[in-house]
Amino acid sequence: MAAIFNRILSKPKPTSKISTYIQHMSNVPENTVYGGPKPQNPDQRVTLTTLRKKHKQGEAITMVTAYDYPSAVHLDSAGIDIALVGDSASMVVHGHDTTLPIGLEEMLVHCRAVARGAKRPMLVGDLAFGTYESSSQQAVDTAVRVLKEGGMDAIKLEGGAPSRISAAKHIVEAGIAVMGHVGLTPQAISVLGGFRPQGRNVLSAVKVVETALALQEAGCFSVVLECVPPPVAAAATSVLQIPTIGIGAGPFCSGQVLVYHDLLGMMQHPHHAKVTPKFCKQFAQIGEEINKALSDYKQEVENRSFPGVAYSPYKISPAEVDGFLKELQKMGLDKAAAAVAEAADNVEASKKI
Repeated sequence: MAAIFNRILSKPKPTSKISTYIQHMSNVPENTVYGGPKPQNPDQRVTLTTLRKKHKQGEAITMVTAYDYPSAVHLDSAGIDIALVGDSASMVVHGHDTTLPIGLEEMLVHCRAVARGAKRPMLVGDLAFGTYESSSQQAVDTAVRVLKEGGMDAIKLEGGAPSRISAAKHIVEAGIAVMGHVGLTPQAISVLGGFRPQGRNVLSAVKVVETALALQEAGCFSVVLECVPPPVAAAATSVLQIPTIGIGAGPFCSGQVLVYHDLLGMMQHPHHAKVTPKFCKQFAQIGEEINKALSDYKQEVENRSFPGVAYSPYKISPAEVDGFLKELQKMGLDKAAAAVAEAADNVEASKKI
């Protein structure tokens, strides 16, 4: 019996099963092999250490939202420090009037696309409304997914209620970097009564500063200050030991953030027609250029000037055209044969123009 047992143990295992076993034991998810987040290069990637150094030296930090591969590549090429995959995608990408409708699965799609396009910026993903408010455990679970499945480096959450502070603390304790967000918090428009600036009276201004301090105490590495008066932002920036990132908060923050579509002048969303952000400088009018390009395209297609010879690059020799035409005739497709002959004549005529 022992001899039989030893022969079984010594029998070579099929290579395919061994390979399968090794593959299943890999700590790299299979779906990251093709089309997954790009490997991080510590020599060029912006990290928390990079941000702390810039903050200590008084250098301004730049942050812009990104929602897909092309926008991520543009941020990367421009040398932007932080790419925020914002829940503002709900409005500027999906066409909603608020940030509330977007869910975790949609956010993860945006996160993965940005992770594929951005090699340099630090990647921060927003926690969508309804994905972290129930409990600190829910918040941690969501944050873990944003990093593991979305390829992000950190997460951002809104608000300064005790439950949010607790959530931020637990996420940090789970080993995940957290960016806070105070002032106008778009996910709280139900309570705020709309997109309304904060910190415009003594109590509200003090609350902004106190909330920012609480988020710092919870372990946040940075705090976004949105739509608060410059003196309030200056107060928060001066008392915090972590960077503040302003949006509609004046020039006294450690850095600034704007929505990608806003700063490029791609403001075609119905919401922007009603409420154009007063704090946003349009550094370009890309929306106008896009509209013009689409109108020009429509016109050239309709008057048949596009594509034309210049944009019809694939050729077939006259001999092959004759052979093709004869084959069509043999098949009884005389109409198709006539179309071939007419098209070939038109192509030759266009060359002579």
